[in-house]
Amino acid sequence: MSNLPENLKYAKTHEWARLEGDGTVTVGISDHAQHELGDLVFLELPDEGDELAVGDDIGVVESVKAASDVFSPVAGEVIEINLPLIDEPELINQSPYEKGWLIKLKPADVSQLDDLLTAKQYAEHIADDEE
Repeated sequence: MSNLPENLKYAKTHEWARLEGDGTVTVGISDHAQHELGDLVFLELPDEGDELAVGDDIGVVESVKAASDVFSPVAGEVIEINLPLIDEPELINQSPYEKGWLIKLKPADVSQLDDLLTAKQYAEHIADDEE
């Protein structure tokens, strides 16, 4: 079973979102997603200042076996990208929820987090996918 922190919200497309104390939202891909992709070798991220809507493509993660688009789970302005990942995409494999975050957003509407899945709901979603 994948590592699914309870304090995060999850999209059915395998992104996670964490509301930070300063009101920003940190976004990454789930442990399940990085495990399915395998060893990540390349990453493409948006630019700081980009405005994203829910479901917008925020980048691509490529592994030795597949490439996958990453989508924004909430709308907002990109205020920071995780620059170390550009040279070390494997940090996502090693630490998807801490060192492997992708972007930080200033959310347009923080209540959009309520539309995402809880850890339990996401676990059920990925279990259904594997049947």
